[in-house]
Amino acid sequence: MPALGALIAEPLFLLADSAIVGRLGTTPLGGLGVAAQALTTLVNISIFLAYGTTAAVARQLGAGNRQAAIRQGIDGIWLAGAIGVLVLAAGLPLATLIVAGFGASQAVTVQAVIYLRISLLGAPAMLAVLAGTGILRGLQDTRTPLVTSVMSNLLNVALNATFVLGLHWGIAGSAWGTVIAQNSAAVAYLTMVAIGARRAGVGFGIDLAGVRAAARTGGSLVIRTLALQAVLVAATAIAARQGNVAIAAYQVSYRVYNVPVLALDAIAIAGQAITGKYLGAGDVAGARAATRLMIRWGASCGVAFCVLLLAVIPLLPALFDATPPVADLITVVLTVAAVIQPVAGVVFVLDGVLIGAGDQDYLALAGLVTCAVFALAAVFVVVSGAGLISLWLAIAAWLVARFLTLTWRAHGNRWLVTGAVRA
Repeated sequence: MPALGALIAEPLFLLADSAIVGRLGTTPLGGLGVAAQALTTLVNISIFLAYGTTAAVARQLGAGNRQAAIRQGIDGIWLAGAIGVLVLAAGLPLATLIVAGFGASQAVTVQAVIYLRISLLGAPAMLAVLAGTGILRGLQDTRTPLVTSVMSNLLNVALNATFVLGLHWGIAGSAWGTVIAQNSAAVAYLTMVAIGARRAGVGFGIDLAGVRAAARTGGSLVIRTLALQAVLVAATAIAARQGNVAIAAYQVSYRVYNVPVLALDAIAIAGQAITGKYLGAGDVAGARAATRLMIRWGASCGVAFCVLLLAVIPLLPALFDATPPVADLITVVLTVAAVIQPVAGVVFVLDGVLIGAGDQDYLALAGLVTCAVFALAAVFVVVSGAGLISLWLAIAAWLVARFLTLTWRAHGNRWLVTGAVRA
């Protein structure tokens, strides 16, 4: 439940950001959609800092090695700092080229570049938050990330409202509010981890061998994440090329879709921590039983979110002050997003379970296969000139492909490797 609160807090506050920027008009809202996807891609390539760290820390904890668990987490933080500096150094001079790759209109591109350049200043902090969150989750603490997430996102919304609506800084105000909130969260996480390390008698200094090991083990998760991000980037680019109305509708519909999806990811977070701990302790039967339970939770929550989304869809366009053409598109595509929620529920659960088991190599291969499935569907959308509805059907086909590859793997035994470190 705390993991659910932490995960659902962020998209809810991102929806608030979209609602605030939506008051500026369709063009800034479209710019926010493009820039947010670009920034998310740059940062989420390193999502293994949270996922891989959670699994590694949980395994060590299950094996009774708490000090080793904390040390592995600290190595992840140092790796996060290094990657964050690289993202910032590469992103700032390439911001215009990155945004141009989405193919949006000139007006939307200008807004997106403004947002992206400012938001990149928060990239190192975002990565530090990922690593810090991974440590706490691996130690079976999901309450602290919940409190930190809610506080930082409340700060984000307050600053965005002040800068955008009060001081009239435009889309730049939204970006500055987000940067300040992200850096505040990073400071909070680093402080908590440092205090915990001192109590456990673990040094916070850099261990180059440990950092290199963290980077090596994260390689397959990077491939898996790149495959996921390729789908999301391609979908945003296709929507942007369909015009300002389409990208604005896609921005809103994707944010709404992301609320229940990340709520489902809360069960996946439990899967990472619990599976890692069971397998670290050598309890295969416990890992199996927990997996079956989490699959039932994922499917049931997916059905509930489907019903809830269908009920609230008529109310959503007014929340974002959408123009009639945008509102019509939002209503239709969110219906597709609602129908695929039960499938997404199982997909997210099994993704988390296999990450917790350290089965990254299979996840990388499955990610490439399912990315190819989306590519075929996306080519049809582009070549046929089909609209945003067909694009969302392509996303649905991708989710079904992920469902098939993950359920097949979960039925086998090759992912059930025990011990403090997966061989």
